[in-house]
Amino acid sequence: MDMKQAEKRAGELRRLIEKHNYSYYVLDNPSISDYEYDQLLHELIDLEAQYPQLALENSPTRRVGGAALNSFAPVRHEVQMGSLQDVFDFSELEAFDSRVREHVDKPVYIVEPKIDGLSVSLEYQNGAFVRGSTRGDGITGEDVSENLKTVRSIPMTLLSSNPPAFLEVRGEVYMPRSSFEKVVARQLENEEEPFKNPRNAAAGSLRQKDSRVTASRGLDIFVFNIQRIDGETLSGHRQSLEYLKSLGFKVIPSFKPFEKIDDAIAEIKAIGEKRYDYPFDIDGAVVKVDRFADRRLLGATAKFPRWAVAFKYPPEEKKTKLLEIAVQVGRTGALTPTAVFEPITLAGTTVSRAVLHNQDFIDEKGISIGDIIVVRKAGDIIPEVVAVAEHQQGAPIYRIPETCPSCGSRAEREEGEAALRCVNLACPAQIARNLVHFASRDAMDIDGLGPAVVHQLLDAGLIHSPADLYTLTLEQLSGLERMGEKSAQNLLDALEKSKSRGLSRLVYALGIRGIGQKASQLLARRFQTVHGILAASAEEIAQIDGYGSIMAQSAADFFQLEQNRRLIDRLRALGLSMQCEDAPVGDSLAGKTFVLTGTLPTLSRSEAKEKIEAAGGKVSGSVSKKTDYVVAGEEAGSKLARAEALGVTVIGESGLLELLK
Repeated sequence: MDMKQAEKRAGELRRLIEKHNYSYYVLDNPSISDYEYDQLLHELIDLEAQYPQLALENSPTRRVGGAALNSFAPVRHEVQMGSLQDVFDFSELEAFDSRVREHVDKPVYIVEPKIDGLSVSLEYQNGAFVRGSTRGDGITGEDVSENLKTVRSIPMTLLSSNPPAFLEVRGEVYMPRSSFEKVVARQLENEEEPFKNPRNAAAGSLRQKDSRVTASRGLDIFVFNIQRIDGETLSGHRQSLEYLKSLGFKVIPSFKPFEKIDDAIAEIKAIGEKRYDYPFDIDGAVVKVDRFADRRLLGATAKFPRWAVAFKYPPEEKKTKLLEIAVQVGRTGALTPTAVFEPITLAGTTVSRAVLHNQDFIDEKGISIGDIIVVRKAGDIIPEVVAVAEHQQGAPIYRIPETCPSCGSRAEREEGEAALRCVNLACPAQIARNLVHFASRDAMDIDGLGPAVVHQLLDAGLIHSPADLYTLTLEQLSGLERMGEKSAQNLLDALEKSKSRGLSRLVYALGIRGIGQKASQLLARRFQTVHGILAASAEEIAQIDGYGSIMAQSAADFFQLEQNRRLIDRLRALGLSMQCEDAPVGDSLAGKTFVLTGTLPTLSRSEAKEKIEAAGGKVSGSVSKKTDYVVAGEEAGSKLARAEALGVTVIGESGLLELLK
């Protein structure tokens, strides 16, 4: 196939793939089998590999995610992405209707579910996707185009033979409940802090520096508004949504017109009754004036449009009887209590368990077995105990046992910690969870080595420590149940690939108590090799900016234990990289102390902190005479006032970026 033929075929493949994406992800009606779809996609991948000039920016092959980004460029919104006024009572909706009728004769309202997600803007030129950005503060957002390309229901090319010359739409990126539950299950398995709700999960996923992570999170979108359009005239909201549907967008799932506010309220009640039947979270319903001419008459206040409001539903809470408290052992030996109660239906599903965190949480709530407790779903997803409604008379507050339920060893609570921990490093429950953590995405990223396979390997006596993973053979793996030769070879390939992850990933994978990803990176950067870390004292480690004495002692103790040193020796002998993979930390801000306050235009607090620390600076939580700079954004509070009183230099984001050059 020559270049001309390849270009023609690539165009055909893109059109076919976009058509099938629309059928599968928007209409939920697949038109071909997964196998046939994969064949088309791989043919296009092969063509783009053979002819790189055919690899367009909006190609369907970009949806799997690509190279990691250093930062997100700022995007200024030509049309402000504002927010709606919230109302919580039907009388407030009636008052809204009265205000509208003062200016508009016979208004028509559109009622639609309010998706609980993250607002984004999508821009198209001549039918091709060119940019996607977050809402930000409504005026300035961030360019997250590469991450939005991984959301398969977003068309890369509009389904129209005559698309508008320019189109900007607004939509809500969300994480379906099924995707959220999978992500949280992985986080809990690795003893990570789980996302609180699907909205936070969607926001965190969309702002990942590595778009491959975003692609793995199963995000989706509903489009609900046209921000700007050239080449088409539309008179109302309902007409615009029908038009967006014709272009291939996945629009808000229902949008009904009503001439009376009482009928609109009845629809809001109906949406509320079936809110848990949706496979995604909604936190309310939106009432909008339909006709654009009426909207122009109504205008807006300084904060909100006068032509729309958002009705918010209250969280659902129910009472139930606490039957028992089960205790599980985590990978670091932490004993986690879980409430087991009489099953109740919450947010559309039956629940009978909720994590109680630790003894302090139990003491604070005054929980005893036999109590009548109040349970709700945090973010309508994760069950949590809110309070005790009726205390079991004469029953003592529950105490977590001081013996490990897995191995029977002693459990201790160290000073300054909330959790009881099993002291037996050979505890079977800890070994399994440590191995799962070792193989997790943020650690050694061993694809195919999930909890089920880890337990199979342990039960078969094939592994007892992380080093044993690298001695597994094709024969051993293919002999496991539901593990064919191809799967076994894929796992061996993933293990081999993981050997080159680098020192900071290895340190994190070892599961040192209190040492997370960031602390692992700092440790690796400071000492550069595993030899340097092994030789470091707690005092030397404590000198790392970002480490406290407890963290430093924990790291030093771990690397001084003989069994851990033997493990590291084995891993080194088996070919794992023991060198720091990160570039050395800069020193342009060395010796300078910064305080962050308010909302910056494009940088999150954590990103600004990372940039300052990467340049050798220090970020403090409070302003003092020793502070060199206060970086102030919108809605800066008392820290800004204190800085001005002390004469500390105040700069904005642009000033910070100038210092970082």
